[in-house]
Parts: sequence; structure tokens; C-alpha cells
Amino acid sequence: MPRTPQRSTSTDPLLARPRKRVPHEFVLEALAPLAPMTRPMFGCLAVYVEEKIVLFLREKPKYPADNGVWLATTEEHHQSLRAEFPRMRSIGLLGGKITGWQVLPSDAPDFEESAQRACELVLARDPRIGKVPGSRGKSKKNKASGKGRARGRSSK
Repeated sequence: MPRTPQRSTSTDPLLARPRKRVPHEFVLEALAPLAPMTRPMFGCLAVYVEEKIVLFLREKPKYPADNGVWLATTEEHHQSLRAEFPRMRSIGLLGGKITGWQVLPSDAPDFEESAQRACELVLARDPRIGKVPGSRGKSKKNKASGKGRARGRSSK
């Protein structure tokens, strides 16, 4: 059975299992009017608004240069977003290649201001930020054969 994302607004400590510290928690506070859902992913925290993944919060000791707030976007929006976020860059952990994901690095002097501005864009439903998971497209071979990446987890 697929895992359901959890609401980040859980207030009953008896119902919630102990969690790791939320990296850059002020981001979730800024997005609270949208009731974001979160999901642990790769030791970080993915942030969803409705069906879209919008941000990824990372603060880990390994590869600290990629710590910060990752923006879910597409390459076509990089230039316009870079005008608003001059320190935004591609993510080294992803092989240094250009991907849809971009990071607002936590070691930048304007990190908190940039992250707050990114939250404002999400709150305004800016179409440059957010992707529906699984919308990356399948290869022609997989489309033709009906094969694709399995989604979710099966229960045993």
C-alpha cells in the first residue's frame, strides 16, 4: 500500500511518532496557510502543496554545499527564478548536471530572505515552483511496451 504524506500541522504528540528535527522549519511555518504535507525522503523532507511537490528541505552533514531549500521547478524557469534568487544554483549531489531541481544554499548570506521569498511564491501559486510527481515522462520504449517505474510500495 502506498504511503500517505503526513500533514505537517500535527499537534498531538501521542499520535505522532518521534521525528528528526525538521530542517529549516521556518519554511513550513511560512507555508502553513496552505496546509502543506511533508514526507521524509532520502533523509530530508519533501514539502507538498496539494498534489505538487514544491520544496525539499535539506540539512545533512554529508555534502553540506547542497544544504538548504531545494526548489522543484523546470529548466525553462531557471533564468526568471535566478533573477529573483541570484545565489540559486544546480545541485551538486545530482551530478552537477542541469535538472529541474535548484537549491537556495543555506550557507548563502541571504538564505533566510531567499527562502521566505520562495515561500511567498508558493503561497501565490507561482507556476514556476512545483511539480506533480511522476510527470517527468517515460522513455518512448517504456511507453510503447507499457512498462514504467513502479510507484508506491506493496504490502506483504
